[in-house]
Amino acid sequence: LDAPWPEVDEKALERDTMELMLQINGKLRGAIKVAVSASKEDIEKAALATEAFTKQANGGAPKKVIVVPGRLVNIVL
Repeated sequence: LDAPWPEVDEKALERDTMELMLQINGKLRGAIKVAVSASKEDIEKAALATEAFTKQANGGAPKKVIVVPGRLVNIVL
């Protein structure tokens, strides 16, 4: 009964990485993990480097890459 109330460790609650859904032409094709502090350009590079993109693109370049921070990346071929 004399035990102190537990203390919250704020650093333990912070995330280092986040998982974003990867869509190609609007269809879910996988997920990528990036740092929470990653910029849109870094997220775009990581998405274009995935095996799912290279498999679907067949050597073609994307027409548009839409990045919704914290949620998803959609690549339009």
